[in-house]
Amino acid sequence: MFKAIANAFKVPDLRKKILFTLGIVILYRIGAHVPAPGVDVAAIAQVAAENAALGFLNLFTGGALERMSVFALGIMPYITASIIMQLLKAAIPTLEQMNKEEAGRRKITQITRYLAMGIALVEAIGMLWIFRAGIVDVEGIPWLTPVMIVGTLLVGTALIMWMAELITQRGIGNGMSMMIFTSIVAQFIPTFVEAFMMGTLVQNLSLVAVTVVALLAVIFVVIYIEEGQRRIPVQYAKRVVGRRVFGGSGTYIPLKVNGANVIPMIFASAILTIPAQLAQMMPRVEWLQNVAEFASGPMFLPPEVLMMLPWYASWGNWLITFILIVFFAYFYTALVFNPIEISDNLRKQGGFIPGIRPGHNTTKYIEHVMNRITLPGALFLGTIAVGTSIFFSVTGNSMIMQFGGTSIIIMCGVALETMRQIEAQLKMRNYEGFFKK
Repeated sequence: MFKAIANAFKVPDLRKKILFTLGIVILYRIGAHVPAPGVDVAAIAQVAAENAALGFLNLFTGGALERMSVFALGIMPYITASIIMQLLKAAIPTLEQMNKEEAGRRKITQITRYLAMGIALVEAIGMLWIFRAGIVDVEGIPWLTPVMIVGTLLVGTALIMWMAELITQRGIGNGMSMMIFTSIVAQFIPTFVEAFMMGTLVQNLSLVAVTVVALLAVIFVVIYIEEGQRRIPVQYAKRVVGRRVFGGSGTYIPLKVNGANVIPMIFASAILTIPAQLAQMMPRVEWLQNVAEFASGPMFLPPEVLMMLPWYASWGNWLITFILIVFFAYFYTALVFNPIEISDNLRKQGGFIPGIRPGHNTTKYIEHVMNRITLPGALFLGTIAVGTSIFFSVTGNSMIMQFGGTSIIIMCGVALETMRQIEAQLKMRNYEGFFKK
């Protein structure tokens, strides 16, 4: 592995991409520690500590929420806007047609940005109301401080979207996933250390052993599923062009068991944060409080109540998480994988699947196979996410419980995808990569 890392820095283009990505990540973490103007950081931290529901939201901002920093809203507004646009593209034929053209895709991206800023505006106002006890008003102009804070949070959201797109275009990995990965990793080590200091020595050693075993198991399973493929054999007919004979060779279409990668977990996490955010904005709406408590699990409850609950109190959150992961696995795979396009390309190139007639039959066959292999991949991801959360909940440590299986899968999946991109770059230049055959 160390040899592969050294080889990666020997390639000028790859070295620039890696350093560029690291630079953006460092800037993102610096912004997470810069408080917005007109806030009392100590008072904000106290409100965040007393409100357990904010712990789940704070996780995906890398601790920026509890500091009311410039990047307090994180990447979640952009993810929520992306989910809405993906759903609209599947429901509105005009957007689906626009997505097939380069100019149309740019227009959809621009609409997604505007929608993200609208969502960020609503969340900024709600956050301002939640942390109102930590706001320091300007003397003589009481409305100036709220306006500055909301404006700062909106600018921070725009900067995060811009940095995520820069990573996708000029760096390594998917920018949106990289931002989530950075936020979770930034919170993981301090949370684990704090959880370790809460119990006795025997309890701490047991906690370390349980956590290490769970992490290694999840990493192994995630890599096993990520590398799983269903290979559909393809045969090409022979063609005579002049005196040369082309075709006649065999190949295959690799269909990944988990074609959506970590996107289902990211989308599911974004959806689960919505009830908690709305409940914090409207604390007097009883039915909304009940929905947030059911969807967010016991982390929505105060810490003193949380310690008294049994480990299975999060069953509502686990059920919704499992369903959302399975749904988004199918949904995102259907968006990025087009059986009709693959069938048409095979027909134009003179290829066919043995035993299957070209055209409509080939399309139906590929779609049937993709649906079959997506099901075990989606169920497996949902089981790992929920199972690991249950495993940590049994420990009874509220600090570790807030991570759960979803966060671990996101960390493993994003790291694996980034390593795969570096691997491809090294293979193009005849270097030995990370993965040994």
